[in-house]
Amino acid sequence: MKLSLLQTNNNRRGAGYRPAAAGAEVGGGGGGVGAEGSLKSSMSAFWLLLHGLCCVISLVLGFRFSRLVFFLLFSPANLHPSAPVFRAIATRTTKTTTTTTTTATLTVSFPSSHPPPVVSNATASQSHVVVGRHGIRIRPWPHPDPAEVLRAHRIIERVQSEQRLLYGVQNPRPVLVVTPTYARTFQALHLTGLAHTLRLVPYPVTWIVVEAGGLSNETAALLSRSRVQFLHIPFVESMPAEWSDRHLTEARMRLRALRVIRERRMDGLVVFADDSNMHSMELFDEIQKVKWMGAASVGILAHSGKPNDRQLSEEEKQNFPVPVQGPACNSSGQLAGWHTFNSLPYAEKSATLVGDGATVLPRKLEWAGFVLNSRLLWKEAEGKPEWVRDLDAVGENGEEIESPLVLLKDASFVEPLGNCGKKVMLWWLRVEARADSKFPSGWIIDPPLEIIVPAKRTPWPDMPTDIQSELENTKQEHEERRFSRTSRSRSRSSRRKGDTQRQDK
Repeated sequence: MKLSLLQTNNNRRGAGYRPAAAGAEVGGGGGGVGAEGSLKSSMSAFWLLLHGLCCVISLVLGFRFSRLVFFLLFSPANLHPSAPVFRAIATRTTKTTTTTTTTATLTVSFPSSHPPPVVSNATASQSHVVVGRHGIRIRPWPHPDPAEVLRAHRIIERVQSEQRLLYGVQNPRPVLVVTPTYARTFQALHLTGLAHTLRLVPYPVTWIVVEAGGLSNETAALLSRSRVQFLHIPFVESMPAEWSDRHLTEARMRLRALRVIRERRMDGLVVFADDSNMHSMELFDEIQKVKWMGAASVGILAHSGKPNDRQLSEEEKQNFPVPVQGPACNSSGQLAGWHTFNSLPYAEKSATLVGDGATVLPRKLEWAGFVLNSRLLWKEAEGKPEWVRDLDAVGENGEEIESPLVLLKDASFVEPLGNCGKKVMLWWLRVEARADSKFPSGWIIDPPLEIIVPAKRTPWPDMPTDIQSELENTKQEHEERRFSRTSRSRSRSSRRKGDTQRQDK
């Protein structure tokens, strides 16, 4: 474009200077020379200004045209197969005696295999937005197909089941879960959580629930909704209010469940799962390694219960006991002893009664950390070891039962689990409501709840008259307040108008 304008300018300058030269040759006079000089100087100035103007115009147009051509040729939209193809630029030049005209033609064509795209309402949202020199592609939000997601989850579940069959336990044994409980405020909370855990166990599970104080409808209803095979056993004694007595009562309840297992010759691995404890699924895979009796580490979740306790120093934090109890092994991986929970730092602030706002301390060795083969309880079993005591001899003459180790004559045969006790796979926790707390039977509200805060916008027909009158009064007060606000705003607007009129006058 710039070269064409320069050519046009040169042609015009040549055409303008030729007549002057010819006139000089013909006339040859002195006066003609002066007129020719003034005319030549004025024409030179005019053509110089015109040349500068054309240069400026060519610069501006050339820069803008180059940007446009670059954008059309290298735009991401044109790289798409269905985008239009910009052909070469054809130039046509027309010459006359005084001017030379250059015309540029831009040809746009679409490929034959891809017709021009038709813009519809569905594809209008996927158009291109140009900001400056760059294009922005608007993409739809990727909403996954629910059917595809469900199919993917089924595939993952199938893969996991196949991996479990190939690399998991080849001949899994049933799991017998023993849980002592009694009807209280938090029973529904604890039993529901434990039931959901047992439903996820990939092995046959039988839930043996021993209830203190006899069978209750609340516990039976919870067990019937658990979708787990269960055995509900009554226990004559009621649960005491002191924690020390409660631990002893729970131990006797577990022995009651073990005797039922022996009487019915139930085969499997016995797990002592309290209703308030938490278990990982890895624990149920780990117990399949037990031959006769195993022990796992238990994490003790003890809390102070008082938020205004003093902050511990760094030295006290380092010397604070590790809240774990379980087996301790030597360098060769054999059982060397037991790591028990140190309760001395909590001695002055431990809970005495159930429902106290203090720390509930565990026993020296909790039952929850032990797993045993049910054939240890049978009177006659093939391969039963000699270092096992008879179950009838346990608890005689008022013997205090601390842990399942009372069933053994030699505790060195216990098999440590969880990488020799280094891995914690269950947690012991005791959280109970106050002893005087009230809760509805079975958490079923009958009769209906009393109205504490009335619904001001929804007066039901069967609502009591006093509540209806209260709602009407409230509504009337609300209407009065709204009317007063409206009158105030109107009075203010009228005052402003009056002041404006006075100022205009």
